[in-house]
Amino acid sequence: MKLSVIIVNYNVSAFLEQALLSAQKAMRGIDGEIFVVDNHSVDNSVAMVKAKFPNVKLIENQDNVGFAKANNQAIRISSGEYVLLLNPDTVVEEDTFEKCIRFMDETPDCGGLGVKMVDGQGRFLPESKRGIPYPKASFYKLFGLSKLFPKSQKFGAYHATYIGEDETHEVEVLAGAFMMLRKSVLDEVGLLDEDYFMYGEDIDLSYRILKGGYKNYYFPQTRIIHYKGESTKKGSLNYVYVFYNAMQIFARKHFSANNAKVFNVAIDAAIWLRASLAALKRILSRLMLPLLDFILIFAGLFAISKYWDHNVLYQRNSFFPDYYFYAVLPGYTLLWQLAVWLRGGYRKPVNRSLLNRGIIGGGVLVLLIYALLPETMRFSRAVVIMGTVWALVAVNVLRSLLSKAHLIDVDARRLSQRIAIVGGPEETERVLNMVQSINTPREFVGLVMTQPVDTENHLCIGRVEDLSELITIYQINEVIFCSRDIPADQIIDWMGRLQDMQIEYKIAPEDSLSLIGSNAIFTTEDLYTIPLQPVYLPRNRRVKRSFDMVSAFLLSLLLPVDIWFVENKGAFVRNLFDVLFGRKSWVGVTAAAQASGSQLRPGVLSPADAYPNSTFSPEIAARTEELYVRNYQVRNDLTILTKGFRKLGNC
Repeated sequence: MKLSVIIVNYNVSAFLEQALLSAQKAMRGIDGEIFVVDNHSVDNSVAMVKAKFPNVKLIENQDNVGFAKANNQAIRISSGEYVLLLNPDTVVEEDTFEKCIRFMDETPDCGGLGVKMVDGQGRFLPESKRGIPYPKASFYKLFGLSKLFPKSQKFGAYHATYIGEDETHEVEVLAGAFMMLRKSVLDEVGLLDEDYFMYGEDIDLSYRILKGGYKNYYFPQTRIIHYKGESTKKGSLNYVYVFYNAMQIFARKHFSANNAKVFNVAIDAAIWLRASLAALKRILSRLMLPLLDFILIFAGLFAISKYWDHNVLYQRNSFFPDYYFYAVLPGYTLLWQLAVWLRGGYRKPVNRSLLNRGIIGGGVLVLLIYALLPETMRFSRAVVIMGTVWALVAVNVLRSLLSKAHLIDVDARRLSQRIAIVGGPEETERVLNMVQSINTPREFVGLVMTQPVDTENHLCIGRVEDLSELITIYQINEVIFCSRDIPADQIIDWMGRLQDMQIEYKIAPEDSLSLIGSNAIFTTEDLYTIPLQPVYLPRNRRVKRSFDMVSAFLLSLLLPVDIWFVENKGAFVRNLFDVLFGRKSWVGVTAAAQASGSQLRPGVLSPADAYPNSTFSPEIAARTEELYVRNYQVRNDLTILTKGFRKLGNC
C-alpha cells in the first residue's frame, strides 16, 4: 500500500466532513487508506463518519488522549509506505497526494514533506515552512527583526522567510497540519512523542528526522487550505503557556543539561514577556475605541455647546456655567458610551446596528435624566439632540476609517452582505435552498455557473470565468463555492486572485448541510461555522435553567394577561409548573440532537419555532437543533420563546 492518511478529530464534525471529502478525491488512483481517530468528540463526528464514510477506518477513543497519542494509534496499524498526518480543518487539492508521493519517490533522502498552506481567505500561512524555535530565532521574531530582514537566514529563521513561498527547499520543521512521512523513517526515528499533548510534537519529530540523517522539505507545488482552528487561540495566555511548555519538553529531550537550562530560562522569560505583551495588547485594544469615542463625542458636544452659548443663549442674556463644559458634558458622553456598551456596541467585530442603537438609546437616556433634573440644571435639550446626531455620524466615520486601515474588524455581514453561489445548476440550487431556509440578513445576488449560462434562469448572473467582473458589477462581498463542481485548486486560485477585493468565502461540501467559513473555526452566530459554546457545558446548563425559572415566574405573574395569547391555555398552565419545577424546559431538542451523556429536559418549543413563517424540511429542522445545541446563548431561548409564544401550550 502506498499511502495512509491519518486525521485526528475533536469536535469539528463539519470541518472533518469537508476534509474527508477532499482527501477521498485526492486518493483516487492511489492505493491507500484513510484513518479517523476521534478523541471522544461530543458532537456528531463519529455518527457522521459512520454514515457518510463507511470505508474510513475509524478509531473511537473514550477520552481526549491528545494529538500525538491519537496519531500513533493509527500509525501503528497503518500499512502505507508513506504516512500523512492531516488536520481535520484542511482542504487538499485533488492532485496533492499524487504530487507529494511522486516527489518523495524521486527524493530518497526526504524523510518528511510539508506543502504550501493558505488560510480561508487564500493568504499564505508562514508556518508552512519553519525553523527550529531556538531562543535567538524566537527573539528575532518576537521583536520584529524577522519582518525587517525577511531575506536574512539569521533573522528570518523562525518562519524561514529567506525561502520563497513558491521555492521547493529543505526546511527544519514541518507543520503538523500536513506532514507526509516515510514509514521506514518513522520506524527508525520513532513515532510522535506522547509527552506532548498539544503543540511541539511536530517540531520534535521534524528534529529527530534531521538527526536521523534525513531531510525535511517544503514543497509548494501543491497547496492546502488550513483554517487554523486550534481550540487554544494564539493570542491567549493559555496558548502561550501550552506552546512554551512544549518547547521546554523539547529542550530537556534534545539539549545538554547546561544548554537546556539556559534554553528554559530563556523560555520562562519569553513566557512572561509574551504574556505581558498579550495582556497589554488586549487592554489597549479594548480601551482604544471607547477612548477615541469619548474624545470625539466630547469634542463635538463641546463645540456645539460653545456655538449655542455664543449664538443663542447670548441673545437671551443667558449662558452655560463653566462646570457645564467640564462636568456635565463629560457626564453626557459617558452616558452615551454606557448605552453603547449595554447594547453590545463595543463587541468585536464591530456591529454598526448595535452601535447605532446604543447611541440613540444614549440620547434618550440623557433626555430622560434631563427631564428629572431640577429646573436650574436643565441646560439645553437642543444640545442633547444635536449631540446625538453628531455622535451617530462621528463614531460611524471613525469605525469606517479604522476598518479601512485594518485596525478593527467591522461585521459587515449584518449590514449588507451580498452573496453569490458558484457551481453547477443542481448544486447551486441545493446550496441556495439551504441558505434561504435560515432567516439571516443576507442579500442573495445570483448564481455564477460553471457551465454555459441558462438565459431562462433569472437567478443566473454569469459564468465563473467572469467572477471578478461580476463581483465588481453586482457589489458582491461573499462568495460560496460548491466543492462538488469547483476543484480545490481552482477555489484557492480564486481566493488568491480576489484578495484585494475584501471578499468573504464559504465552501459548500457536496451532500452536506454545512457551509465552511473563511474566518477562524470558532466564529459564532451564523449558519456557516462551528460554534464554541455547546448547551451541555455546566455553565450553559445553569444559565438555561435560570432563564427557564425566571421567565416561567414572570409569565405566572402575568398569567391573567398572557394566557389569552396562547393557543392551548390548559396545557400552558401545566407547562408553567413543569418548567418552574424542572420537569421541562421552554426550549428542547429531539433525542437525535442531544449530546452523548448530556440529556436535556424535554422542551415545550423547538429551535425551529424561532422561524414561525418558515416551513423546514426534516434535514433543515435537524440542522437548526444541531446549531442550537452547539452554540447556546440565552438570547436564542428568548427569541424562540417570543417568536413561538402562541405555542407555549404545546403538550
